[in-house]
Amino acid sequence: MAAPSPHTAAAVSSPSRGAAWDFLSQRWELVTLAVLALAPLFVPPLGGALGGQVTTLFIYCILALALNVMVGYTGLVHLGIAAFFGIGAYVLAILTVPMYPFQIGFLPAAVIAMLVTAGTGLALGAPTLRLRGDYLAIVTLGFGEVVKVTLRNLEQITGGMKGLNPVPPPGAGVILQGIDLGKEFAIDPRWFYYLALLALAGVVLAMRRLENSRLGRALVAVREDELAAQAMGISATKVKLAAFAMSSAVAGLAGCLYAASLSTTADPNAYDFNRSIMVLCAVILGGLGSIPGTLLGVAILVGFDTVLAPWADSWIQQMNVNPQGLSYLSFSGWRLAIFGLALVLVMRYRPEGLIPSRRMAAELHDGGQGA
Repeated sequence: MAAPSPHTAAAVSSPSRGAAWDFLSQRWELVTLAVLALAPLFVPPLGGALGGQVTTLFIYCILALALNVMVGYTGLVHLGIAAFFGIGAYVLAILTVPMYPFQIGFLPAAVIAMLVTAGTGLALGAPTLRLRGDYLAIVTLGFGEVVKVTLRNLEQITGGMKGLNPVPPPGAGVILQGIDLGKEFAIDPRWFYYLALLALAGVVLAMRRLENSRLGRALVAVREDELAAQAMGISATKVKLAAFAMSSAVAGLAGCLYAASLSTTADPNAYDFNRSIMVLCAVILGGLGSIPGTLLGVAILVGFDTVLAPWADSWIQQMNVNPQGLSYLSFSGWRLAIFGLALVLVMRYRPEGLIPSRRMAAELHDGGQGA
């Protein structure tokens, strides 16, 4: 029997190769999460300061995915996502710090914090259902400022500018097979690394399910044409309220992880308008409505600010390039200019984002061709 020709072999192998490539291109964020899970085994610095920086990056990815539900899926401009981030952090702290009698542990406190932030999101969304565009943006912006000022002024409850501390680590007081989990979280950054990565993986899977669910399609329908969606039997009111609740709950989860990783809530200014804008820029840069795009946007913006900029400043100091500490010779001194330039270039040459969703990319390109 004659051996198959090279062309036949290539034809046989190409479908499997194409199927593997399609899987990687469509689910590359899951592959990335798997690689990140193995990274601490091969990258020793992740057991030190770098592990804490990457953990912060994971937390911001969760926060950005929360905002993507509102801005990307539903098309509602939200400028107060940092407020729910802060509410989640403070609720967790109130339920766990020694100065309060609750001290119920991280997991139940995180669940309660998510429920509280979801309820707060519903309370904000109910009176603003008729608002869209700039009007909704102004309301959410104002809500974020109200939350920040409230956290600052309720000193007897929130600690004012000092915040609440010490927030006990997850697993505090829990001993499993002779291992004190609270102590391990306190001394080894890799525990927080894996906790934040596990939470991020859960949120990514939940968002994937949401995209393919009936509710996810309803969110997109309301974004595209609310009147047409209502004519098809979709309740825009319920859909918007669901978006507010889901987005707020996920942001509250990010706030819980943030407070636990820092062992403090930090001061209320940590949850200001600048934080909301940074997360919004990450979502826009990566691609509205796109899970991998959102993760990439956070990796670029937040990773640049929390990982690359400190490393570059440390290298400049070691090389004695800037002995007098001049701001214009430091890498961090130029980060805002670099942020702005990157956003201008993306909006000019790739308005759909770096990794857009198929629907969003088609809409923008069709609109450009029609113009």
